[in-house]
Amino acid sequence: MAIYHLSVKTISRSAGRSATAAAAYRAGVKITDERTGEIHDYTRKGGVESAELILPAGAPEWAADRAALWNAAEQAETRKNSTVAREFEIALPAELSPAERARLARDLAREIVERHGCAADVCIHAPGKDGDDRNHHAHILLTTRRLGPEGFGEKTRELDDQKTGPQIVTQWRERFAQLQNERLREAGHSVQVDHRSHAERGLDAEPTRHLGPAATGYERRTGEPSRKRLDFEAEIADRLTRAREAGELERQGRQIDRGILDLSGDLEAAKRERDRQLAERAAAPKTAEQSRQEAEQLARQAIGQGVRLYAVGEGATARGQIVGETAHHYVQRVSPTVAAIHEKARFGHLPPGQRPKIGQHLAIGYTDGKAKATPIQPPGRGRGLTR
Repeated sequence: MAIYHLSVKTISRSAGRSATAAAAYRAGVKITDERTGEIHDYTRKGGVESAELILPAGAPEWAADRAALWNAAEQAETRKNSTVAREFEIALPAELSPAERARLARDLAREIVERHGCAADVCIHAPGKDGDDRNHHAHILLTTRRLGPEGFGEKTRELDDQKTGPQIVTQWRERFAQLQNERLREAGHSVQVDHRSHAERGLDAEPTRHLGPAATGYERRTGEPSRKRLDFEAEIADRLTRAREAGELERQGRQIDRGILDLSGDLEAAKRERDRQLAERAAAPKTAEQSRQEAEQLARQAIGQGVRLYAVGEGATARGQIVGETAHHYVQRVSPTVAAIHEKARFGHLPPGQRPKIGQHLAIGYTDGKAKATPIQPPGRGRGLTR
C-alpha cells in the first residue's frame, strides 16, 4: 500500500553539518570541502540508485559539477550558524517501477527549482538491507540561495520566513500528493495517498506512528512488535486510561448534582453534603495515582531501577509473573527489563478466584477494556509483550 511522507529539514553549521558532507553522503560520492579541507568520501556507500542535479534556467556551466555546486553553496555563506542547504525527504511508492519512481522525484524537484530559483540534487535511495523492503525514498537537497548566470544570489527567504515558510511547505506537501496520485493512476493502481492528517480529513481513526525502516524491518522478520511500537502502544494506553478516568469523574459529578437536587432540609445541609461528595470525588483520582506510583516503585524494587514500565493496550498481551500489587494495580514482570502495570478495575468482571495473585505466571490481555488472565508455564520463551 502506498504511503505518504514528505518532510523538510535544514542543514546548518550550528549543528556541525555542511552542504558538502550532506551532498556526498546522499549521492554516494567523494567531495572535498574547499572551505575546511575536509574530505567526505562515501563512494563505498551502497543503496544509491541514482543521483541527478537539476538546475534553474540560466545557471552557469560549472554548477553542473556536484562538488563545485556544493562548495560554492558553502562559500556563499559567511556566518558560523548559517543554514547551508535545505532537504525535502520523500517516500516513493513501492507500486511504481524504478523508472517511474525516479520520474516522480525529478518532477517534484523540477517544480521546486522553477518556483524558488534554487538548485536541486535528487538522490534516490533503495530500501535498507535490514529495514522494510518497500522503503523507497528520495533526498532532494536544495541550495538556500537562488542560482543565476553570475552564481548564487539572494536567499530563498520565503522558505525561511516563520509565516510564509510553513504555508509554502503545506503547498508542496499537497502538490507532491497530487503528483504521486497521478503517477499511481497512470501505472494502473487504484490506491491513492493524502497529505492531510486524519483530523484535517474528518476521520476519527487513531493516527498511525511512523516506525522507521529498522523497526518495520524487525517486525517483518520476527513477527514480534518492535520497541517503538510498544512505546507507542503504551502511550496510547496511558491516554485512554486518563480519558476513562476523566469520563468517570464527569459521571460522578453528574450523580452528585442529581443527588443535591433530591436533598431535603435546609440549604446549609445541602451545601455540606455537596462539599463532602466533591471532596470524595477529588480524592479518588489522587488515591489511584498514588497507587500507580506505588506500583511503579514496586516494579523497580522487584526488577531494577532501569525497568521500563508499560500499560498494556487493547489487543496486546503481556506474559510473565505477577510480582506485586497495590490498592489499584497489579505489577507483572514480562522480561528482565520490562514490567506491565495493570489496573485492578479492569479485572472486576472476573470471579475472585480468577483474578491475578502474586507469584502466578499469566498471559494478560484486554478486549473492550476488560482484562482476561490465562495461566501459562513459568518461565518461558513465550514470556513478554505480544501483539
